[in-house]
Amino acid sequence: MSTKKICIICGTALVLILALLSWNWLRDNKLPNFSKSSEIYVRPGDTPEEVISLIQDKCGIVNIKSLRRSFEAKEVSRHLKPGHYWINHSNSSVYVARMLNNGWQAPVKLTLAGNLRVKSNIAAKIANQLLIDSATVAKALSDNELLGKYGFSSKTAFSLLVPDTYDIYWTAPVEEILDKQKAALDAFWTEENIAKARKIGLSRQEVSTLASIVSAETHYEPEMPLVAGVYLNRLKLGIPLQADPTVAFCYDYKINRVLNKHLETDSPYNTYKHSGLPPGPICVPARECLQAVLDADFGAGDGPGAGKAGAGGNIYFCASPEFNGTHRFAKTLSEHNANANAYRSELNRRAAAKKKQNNG
Repeated sequence: MSTKKICIICGTALVLILALLSWNWLRDNKLPNFSKSSEIYVRPGDTPEEVISLIQDKCGIVNIKSLRRSFEAKEVSRHLKPGHYWINHSNSSVYVARMLNNGWQAPVKLTLAGNLRVKSNIAAKIANQLLIDSATVAKALSDNELLGKYGFSSKTAFSLLVPDTYDIYWTAPVEEILDKQKAALDAFWTEENIAKARKIGLSRQEVSTLASIVSAETHYEPEMPLVAGVYLNRLKLGIPLQADPTVAFCYDYKINRVLNKHLETDSPYNTYKHSGLPPGPICVPARECLQAVLDADFGAGDGPGAGKAGAGGNIYFCASPEFNGTHRFAKTLSEHNANANAYRSELNRRAAAKKKQNNG
């Protein structure tokens, strides 16, 4: 074979190799490599091959060799970071490899809602939505040193939490979760709300504690200011709050009904035995409950947010005989007894009707 032919063959081979390398570079760096857009969760300990399989299931891979090649070139096996990622169908293989290496996460939604009255349950709610484990969250909610950085303690930790939905990274540490809560709480405490708290003679923490009792008493937002007004009137007059939910709190909410024997429990949270507010909130109060305390309706004809707590306003309330989740409010004991009798009569009537129906 002549030297010329050898040069032509070598030259052609070189061109083909360069063309292949150029195509691979274009394929890996510039061209979309996924069939659809989707989220993926990379967990600690996942291998690059497991991640590739996950991407294949969630997004579809146009050219799997390109993705494997990019993972190897970018040393994903060394740098892979756990997280929640969003892969767009227009992403290239190299972009995804870099995204996983650098932890370019997409936020997730963390929702705090529903029953927020036991720390272990709250911890479980958070752990079900983030990578963090529930034991870590539960420990943080009782860590006085950590909570002290935010101005709270294990007794007042419920006051730091604000029910809402938050954008946060799936791998967020507990401090970042608490940072979000503190920011939301600070946003609530505007100058106007601070002035309202001052007007009713309560600190922010006391507002939160009372709001937690309101939250435990009713889910009907329109009457929350009236419930708050009853307790503010009692505080002003030096009458014990006598709030059943505070007694239930003493038993970690494990009792279905507060009975007379429960009222004797010796706890500073038992507002039947101890006057004034309990040492801290008995659950996480929602914004509407905090606002209800600040805009309390004292039941003296002043309307929400007007007037002052004390004599002339509502002192009592009990469940309505309509059984619709509302309450009846009263200024005197005789009025309250009449309301309570109406509720008991309707309760007995319903029980009798149910018994008759069951007996055929």
